[in-house]
Amino acid sequence: MDTPFNLTKLLRENIKNLVPYSSARDEFKGEASILIDANENAFGSPLAHNYNRYPDPLQHQLKHKLAHIKGVPAENMFLGNGSDEAIDILFRAFCRPGVDNVILVPPTYGMYEVSANINDVAFRKVNLTKEYQLDLEGIENAVDEHTKLIFICSPNNPTGNTINRHDIETILNNFDGLVVVDEAYINFSQTKSFTQELAEYQNLVVLQTLSKAWGLAALRLGMAFASTEIISVFNKIKPPYNINQATQDIVLEALDQVDQVNSWIKQTVVEREKLVQGLYKLDMVQHITPSDANFILVKMNDPRAVYAYLVSHGIIVRDRSKVELCEGCLRITIGTPEENSILLEKLTTINI
Repeated sequence: MDTPFNLTKLLRENIKNLVPYSSARDEFKGEASILIDANENAFGSPLAHNYNRYPDPLQHQLKHKLAHIKGVPAENMFLGNGSDEAIDILFRAFCRPGVDNVILVPPTYGMYEVSANINDVAFRKVNLTKEYQLDLEGIENAVDEHTKLIFICSPNNPTGNTINRHDIETILNNFDGLVVVDEAYINFSQTKSFTQELAEYQNLVVLQTLSKAWGLAALRLGMAFASTEIISVFNKIKPPYNINQATQDIVLEALDQVDQVNSWIKQTVVEREKLVQGLYKLDMVQHITPSDANFILVKMNDPRAVYAYLVSHGIIVRDRSKVELCEGCLRITIGTPEENSILLEKLTTINI
């Protein structure tokens, strides 16, 4: 960048002037024997465990435990109702409806475009190359003075490949807006996380989730990592108690099982390679994109017929054949060894 990064310049005026809601748990921190300040039910909950008290609005205990695992200070962390909450806040904080725009690099995660539409923010698509890498020249030509965000999913969904790190760094060094690197599938990749670069790039936001490798999709807990200045913007906008107490309690318990999660990751990678080898033995399979995620993108003959056949046998994959640059492709999540064997068995019986 020719000039130092200026977060204030990026922020919408109404967000600069916003006085955030102050909850009861914001105004009083500490221990007390009688809490009659938040209009809660003093008698408890009709459950074995009481949930009558509002949770910690900033999830301090959970963030400190995650900080130990992720190697990122708690003050550089935002927790949201899935990564989708962080994506939505980025639009609301930095993009003026009907004025500003963002850059998307399809094929990619569909919620970036949905969030743009919800917030009435224009999006400019710069397709990935045929190798599913960034078109740096195309991105440079698409950026103008109203471009606030560039979204990059790596490993990419739905293709599974990792985006060239040097290319992402090139954008970080030359774009004066925010670069959002979505690392939902980083646990399955040997590439190091961009969370290690937060001190280097003030315009970097990294998204991660507990929905994939950690197996906690139903609890809806996503993470955003960024400078303390950007995190303060997230906290200013988010609802007062965006992560419920049940989720906080269960995730705290799950975070003790790092060894189990690492074992699942290793097994998933092994099963991914076995499934690729098995699929390549089928005449219908044309190409499988090398994957660093817990899924593979498979180009095959008549994918819609294959999809319908699998559905008829109770096996659900994702039909991506109508997605630009994914024509003829199905996206297949890596299952258990038993599930993968059944999938291969069924595919050998189809007549395409």
